Amino acid sequence: MKIIATGIPDLLIVEPVVFDDARGFFFESWNAARFAELGLGSVFVQDNHSRSARAVLRGLHYQNPNAQGKLVRVTAGRAWDVAVDLRRSSSHFGKWFGLELSAANKRMFWVPPGFAHGFLSLADDTDVLYKCTSFYDPASERALMWNDPDLAIEWPIDGFEPRLSGKDTLGGAFADIQGYP
Repeated sequence: MKIIATGIPDLLIVEPVVFDDARGFFFESWNAARFAELGLGSVFVQDNHSRSARAVLRGLHYQNPNAQGKLVRVTAGRAWDVAVDLRRSSSHFGKWFGLELSAANKRMFWVPPGFAHGFLSLADDTDVLYKCTSFYDPASERALMWNDPDLAIEWPIDGFEPRLSGKDTLGGAFADIQGYP
């Protein structure tokens, strides 16, 4: 595994070692011992899988309390994946980082607790899988506006209007969030 820093502490890109041959490929997407050696010794309690059509934007989601860390990857299609630092004690509070995750690049994105997370599907039938460090808690669920002007996230929209869930159209303003310590 190769760990790549993003410029925001604790928010990391994980590149697995991929073994390709004429039959296809193989890689370990999770190995508790190996990840612990790399400083990512999280315990995961829930796996999630979503499929999205092109132009679907999911997020920006977070739970407060009961924050979730997420190890995110795309197994089919492509997505622009974004995390926003909501840790008030962080010098990067309110900063975001985005990257393309795809079935082709096999990268994973470690989004630790204390961040909002979302993604934009860049292709039809994009499958996003993510492991979570705490259970989904509807009472703790929150959403930020995907297009909040204070965050100024550069989504690769290319002239189309993203498709949002009803919940995501009601996302709150960054200026009004409670945030984390």
